Amino acid sequence: MSKIKNILHIIAFFVGLSVSAQQTPAPKQTGSILITGATAHVGNGTVIANSAIGFREGKITYAGPQSGVSPSDYDEVIDAGGKHVYPGFIAANSTLGLVEVDAVRASNDQSDTGELIPHVRSLIAYNAESKVTESCRPNGILMAQVAPRGGLISGTSSVVQLDAWNWEDAAIKTDDGIHMHWPSAFRSSGWSFSGPSEFKPNKDYDKDVTKLREFLSGARTYLKGKRSPKNLPFEAVKGLFDGSQKLYINADGSKEIVDAVNFAKDIGVQKVVIVGGHEAHKVADLLVKNDIPVVLSRPHRLPSGEDSDIKQPFMLAKQLADKGVLTGLEMSGAMERMNTRNLPFYAGTFAAYGLDKEKAVQMITGNNAKILGIDDFAGTLETGKDATLFISEGDALDMRTNILSRAFVQGREISLESHQTKLWKRYMNKYETGR
Repeated sequence: MSKIKNILHIIAFFVGLSVSAQQTPAPKQTGSILITGATAHVGNGTVIANSAIGFREGKITYAGPQSGVSPSDYDEVIDAGGKHVYPGFIAANSTLGLVEVDAVRASNDQSDTGELIPHVRSLIAYNAESKVTESCRPNGILMAQVAPRGGLISGTSSVVQLDAWNWEDAAIKTDDGIHMHWPSAFRSSGWSFSGPSEFKPNKDYDKDVTKLREFLSGARTYLKGKRSPKNLPFEAVKGLFDGSQKLYINADGSKEIVDAVNFAKDIGVQKVVIVGGHEAHKVADLLVKNDIPVVLSRPHRLPSGEDSDIKQPFMLAKQLADKGVLTGLEMSGAMERMNTRNLPFYAGTFAAYGLDKEKAVQMITGNNAKILGIDDFAGTLETGKDATLFISEGDALDMRTNILSRAFVQGREISLESHQTKLWKRYMNKYETGR
């Protein structure tokens, strides 16, 4: 009997996850909508005061001064005077929808077995009904790159919009890139309360790099030949050599970044993105020369070097922007899925430490869109692009004023309710009634 009870408890747990999960996806846009009077943050570094943003059938039809459009041409006019309009924020290199409860192995699909598995597609494991994903939308995160973790080559990522029934509905760019975790040149010999006690050269560094070189060299040779018998891992990296996919290389140290860039050039990879990039400022000239963007990890961390300025992580985005490096922002690390909802506030931290405010907005809109290869239809408030955007009461990079009133994904007005907002309303009512 106790075994049966345990099984029932487990079933109830997972049923509970799904029953109260994400809101029902919004219906397709029918009538046209015009948002007037707001300050529009276009996502390319420009701002339109007293703007008008119009869209119909899921596409932006007008983005400019309010004086340049007639409200009578639209079915619904939203007066957003005193408010702000932004493109939907984009979370790069995320594991949203891949893990629901870290302690429950059955809900964890962020990694698979093996060191060199580019043919593993994260998209098919994406849970469109994730409570965690749902919690990101009220802060303006409306799109995400869903990426795998683990091993030397983790698998293939895809880009999704966060209002869908399933992964097929969610996908807006499938199999956009392969994710590689470059080995660290140094490793900690131990840890104490103050951090790593000592860093020593990684004796396996050259061996791991050789594994990567042999794998991609073998894949290149295979792809030039008869391709028989069929090799799925080799087939999966074809896009790296013809330019249809990007290689996202997770690397933090300056040595690792230099080695990774030179490796990619030697092996014939067409498009490279550095992810993490803690010491990217030290090799910015190399990145600019090779037209390699960087997706920075969140800045609320200690610097990687003992002699670095304690505020170095906060200043990194400005340093790279000043050098001309195309820079985005990602949220990997401890509690990364829960922290993804704070994406705009980490961009705000970069703005607080010297980066122009609109360039900070650009990191999680236009820049991330360009890096992920979706800038032809997303990332900025421009005519012809998807109407994926939101209205905020104030500055969306400030947690005090990031208060969304309405949000749209491809023109569909989505619900901003979540498990968290429901609990907030529930307990606010409790305290207001004095019970």
